[in-house]
Amino acid sequence: MTGSTPAKVVEDQWTSLAAEQVTGERRLRVAPLPVQTANGSLATAIDFDGHRHLLVPMRGRQQLRRGLDGPVLRLRRRPLEDADSYQVYADLGCLQPAYDELFTRLCADVLVEVGRIPENPLKALYRVLDRWQALFQSRGLPLDLERLAGLFGELSVLNRLLEQDPSAHRLWRGPGGSRHDFVGPVGAIEVKASTASEGRRPRIHGLDQLESPSDGGLQLVWLRLRRAAEGGVGLVELVERALELCDDENALLSLLAEVGYQAVDAEIYQALRFETTEERWYRVDAGFPKLTGQQLIEAGLPVDALNVEYTIDLSGDQPAPMGEDEVIDALHGMLVEHPV
Repeated sequence: MTGSTPAKVVEDQWTSLAAEQVTGERRLRVAPLPVQTANGSLATAIDFDGHRHLLVPMRGRQQLRRGLDGPVLRLRRRPLEDADSYQVYADLGCLQPAYDELFTRLCADVLVEVGRIPENPLKALYRVLDRWQALFQSRGLPLDLERLAGLFGELSVLNRLLEQDPSAHRLWRGPGGSRHDFVGPVGAIEVKASTASEGRRPRIHGLDQLESPSDGGLQLVWLRLRRAAEGGVGLVELVERALELCDDENALLSLLAEVGYQAVDAEIYQALRFETTEERWYRVDAGFPKLTGQQLIEAGLPVDALNVEYTIDLSGDQPAPMGEDEVIDALHGMLVEHPV
C-alpha cells in the first residue's frame, strides 16, 4: 500500500470490480488486497447486486461470530474455490449503498489492524467491529473474594482450552447460568475453587449440577487457592491471557461481564493474586459422591424439592483423582469438532 492510504486502496479496487458485471447471482468478483496474513491475503469483492464485501481469510476450524446480520452490515462464513486453491473467509458485506463511504473507512481500519496482528486476522476484524459498534455495559459492584476465587478457577481451565482452540471460549457456559461451567459437544466440566486451608468440600448447587450430560462424561475440577502478596498468578493476568488467546475478545468480555467482571474495573483487581496449592480432576461417575434428580427418580421418590444445595466431601483418598494423561484426554475431548 505504498503511496496510498488503506481507504484509497479498497475504494479503487471496488471501483474497478464494479466496472465488470458479475456473471451469476451467487458469484462474486474478487480482487486480492496487498495485506498478507498467516491465512493468506485479504480481498475485496463485489456481488451480483453491486454490494461491497471485505474478505478476511480464516482458519477452517475457526468459529465465526454470530449476530451481525442487519440491514446494513452482514458477516457470514464464505468458502471460495478456484482451480488452484480453496480458502474460507469471514465475509463482511455492506448491503446499503448509502453507507459505502462509511464501510470504506471501516474496512480501512481492518487493514490497519490486520497489519498489527497478521497472525490472527479474524481477531483483528472483531476488534475493529467492536470499536465501531461502541458497545457499553453498565458497571456493577466489585466481586467479593469467593466469587473472584471461582472466576480464577474457571479462567484457569478456560485458558488450558484456549491454548488448544482459540474459539474454546464458546464452551464457557457458566456465566449464562448453565448447570455446568463448560459444555462441549460430548462432555462437560464443572469447576470448584476454594480458599479454605483444609478439606475438600465443594458446595453443589442443584440436583442437576452433578448429572452427566446425555452425550458424554462430566469432570469436576477442584482447586485450592491461597492468596499471595507476591508470586502466584494475578486474576488480571489470567483475564489478559484469555483475551490474548481467544479469537473473539468482545465475546469473552461479554462473558466476563455476565459474571460481574468489568474490564474497566481491572485496576481494582490488579493486586489480587492466587497460588494454586492443589488441583484435582475427578470423573463424576457412579462411584462419585453426589445427589441428583435422576437418582431420586430411580429410587421412586418424587422430585419436588427446589433450590437444593448440598456439600460433598472429597477430603479422603477416594474417589481417586484423574491422572495428568486422563486430564489431557478430557480437555481434548471437550474440543471435538462441533457443527457451525
